[in-house]
Amino acid sequence: MTLPPPLAPDPVPGPGQVRIAVRAAGVHLVDTALQAGTSDKLPFPVPELPITPGREVAGVVDGLGDGVADEWLGRRVVTHLGLVNAGYAELAVRETEALFALPDALSYEAAIAMVGTGRMALGVLHVAALEPDDVALVTAAAGGIGTLLVQAARNAGVSVVGAAGGPWKVARVRSCGADAAVDYTRPGWADEVRAALGGGREVSVVFDRVGGEAGRAALELLGCGGRFVMYGWSSGTPTEFTAKDLQENLLTAAYALGPRIARAPGGLRGLQERALAEAHRGLPPVQRLSEAGRGVARRAGPARVPGRAGGADGVGP
Repeated sequence: MTLPPPLAPDPVPGPGQVRIAVRAAGVHLVDTALQAGTSDKLPFPVPELPITPGREVAGVVDGLGDGVADEWLGRRVVTHLGLVNAGYAELAVRETEALFALPDALSYEAAIAMVGTGRMALGVLHVAALEPDDVALVTAAAGGIGTLLVQAARNAGVSVVGAAGGPWKVARVRSCGADAAVDYTRPGWADEVRAALGGGREVSVVFDRVGGEAGRAALELLGCGGRFVMYGWSSGTPTEFTAKDLQENLLTAAYALGPRIARAPGGLRGLQERALAEAHRGLPPVQRLSEAGRGVARRAGPARVPGRAGGADGVGP
C-alpha cells in the first residue's frame, strides 16, 4: 500500500521575505543522491528525514512579508535557497536580498541553470585562471558545470579536450565546441587525448569532476607546471595524489568549491550576477545545459536539470 504524502501548509513570508510561486526548480546529482539516501556522493552529511529537497527556484512573487516594498509583488525572480531548503514545492520563501529580478527575455529554466550551476562554473574558472595558450582537459564534460567550462574555455581561445562517459555524452561534448572529445569509460582513453593533441602539446590544466581512476589518469596527462582543478568526484572517491606527484612535475592542485569560490571578486552573489548577465546576453548557450540534464535521475546524466513546477508535489515532468 502506498500512502500519499501529507500536504504541508502554505509557507508564510516573514519580515523581509517574499513568497515565490515556483515555476522551475533546479535538480542536481546531489538531489538524486539525497532521494536515494546515499552519502558517498554528498558533500555534506545526509540530513534527518523528513526533508523537502530543492536549492534553486524561479517564479513569481505572490506574497510579501512585513517591511517588503510593494514593487516586489508580481515580479519574476530567481534565488538560491541553500543546501536543502524546500525548493521542490509550489511555494517557497526567501529574503529579498537573496533575490534576483529577471528580465522578461530570460526564461525560468535558464535562470535556474545560471544561479546555481553557472555560479559554480564561473567560480571554478576563477580558480583555474585560464590563459589563451592553455590546453584544457575537462572530465565530466557533458555535465552541467562541464558543458559550461567547455564553452567558456573555447570562448577564451583555449584548446579543449572533453572527456565524458558514453557515446551520447561524447557527442554532446562535441556539440558544445570541444576541439576533441573522448569516452573515459573506454580503455586507453588517455592515449586518445595525447593523439588528439598531437604535435607534442600537453595538457596544462585539468578540470576534474570525476575523481577515482579517471581523475588519476587525467592528472597524469598534465605537462610540467600544469594545474589540477577539482570540483567534485562523481565516481564516489576523490582523485588520489601525493605531494611527490606534484613536486615531480611542478604541478599545482586546488579544490575549487566551497570557501575558495566564495572569495572570488564579489563573492557568491557576484558570481550569480555575472552568470545571469551572461545568460541574458546569450552566452553561454544554456539550452545545451538544460538538455544535458535530462538524464540526471538515471545517474547516466550530468549534474543538473531545471524542472517545471506543477502538480501536487510541485515537481513537473
